[in-house]
Amino acid sequence: MLVTLAAWLQALDPQTFGFLRVVQYLTFRAVMAAMTALLIGMALGPAVIRRLTALKIGQPVRAYGIQEHLAKTGTPTMGGVLILLAIAVSTLLWFDWSNRFVWIVMVVTFGFGAIGWADDWRKVVHKNPEGMSSREKYLWQSLIGGLAAFYLLFSIAETSNARVAELFLEWVVSGFRGELPDKTNLLLPFFKQVSYPLGVAGFLLMTYVVIVGSSNAVNLTDGLDGLAIMPVVMVGSALGLFAYVTGNAVFSNYLLLPHIPGAGELLIFCAAMAGAGLAFLWFNAYPAQVFMGDVGALALGGALGTIAVIVRQEIVLAIMGGIFVVEALSVMLQVSWFKWTKRRTGTGQRILRMAPLHHHFEKGGWKETQVVVRFWIITMLLCLIGLSSLKLR
Repeated sequence: MLVTLAAWLQALDPQTFGFLRVVQYLTFRAVMAAMTALLIGMALGPAVIRRLTALKIGQPVRAYGIQEHLAKTGTPTMGGVLILLAIAVSTLLWFDWSNRFVWIVMVVTFGFGAIGWADDWRKVVHKNPEGMSSREKYLWQSLIGGLAAFYLLFSIAETSNARVAELFLEWVVSGFRGELPDKTNLLLPFFKQVSYPLGVAGFLLMTYVVIVGSSNAVNLTDGLDGLAIMPVVMVGSALGLFAYVTGNAVFSNYLLLPHIPGAGELLIFCAAMAGAGLAFLWFNAYPAQVFMGDVGALALGGALGTIAVIVRQEIVLAIMGGIFVVEALSVMLQVSWFKWTKRRTGTGQRILRMAPLHHHFEKGGWKETQVVVRFWIITMLLCLIGLSSLKLR
């Protein structure tokens, strides 16, 4: 919004409003987006927590979980609304409204946030710690993720929505046999110009898995005070750098990355997400005054997955978000092994002391703060490895 306003004022009176040229610079707007989101989150945090407390929107804790966590029962949850509010206001203020990529990321983010809201609402109103059924949750996630995947299939290599529509019509007329541009290939990091064509079905499936998988992986990680939000900030910031490079023709050519026109504007969203995340961490750090809830975790995970697809860094996302990946795999392996052994022997067995993985370490004697800080350190290392792929090819 401010981009359009600044351009209008400069056209109106170039001498008086010439200083507003700085608003056209992407890096300036990214810094301001981060600061805006941070200030909004810090300013509104206490009021949001008081409101959630007044509405008795407290976190129910599973009786079979970590016993030390029972003391957290009643802590306000659904604090993710604070993150989403700060992201929305900051992004809308500082990004170029004509950019289609930011809009699709916003749609996915707030669509998944709506799913999380419904899930959290059932937990706190109906006092059901399990919330929305997995089948219903995956149904809505699949609908949003599938629509996003279909749109990105035709938009990544194009410069306007009009051209996206033309490409879609050409694909339909061809009998759904049109070839995809090279920019939709799966990139292999750390290797020069090595990519694999996915085809239409492959691209749709991969995009769906990345978006929905990221959303659920972040949600599973959000089990300790501050555990999920800081890795989201770090991974989101790193993806913002990839977006900046990918959206710049000179940088992307020099670093042997595909040039995606318009992708650089995603830096604004990533900066806003980082600022909002840090503001939330102020209240979510141990001992937490508020929990993110599914409304925040599902939304932020979906955002990370969508951005990674747009900047063609799906594998790098898996590297930088390794904590999210391992947390999700720990649950999948634990549940699968338990069911398989129960069918074979009649008694279910476990691989871990408790899943997700952070609870396994808690059961092993690690303090909650130890688990959180050590997972942060691991994420920082993984982000550095992912960023190194920009040059190491």
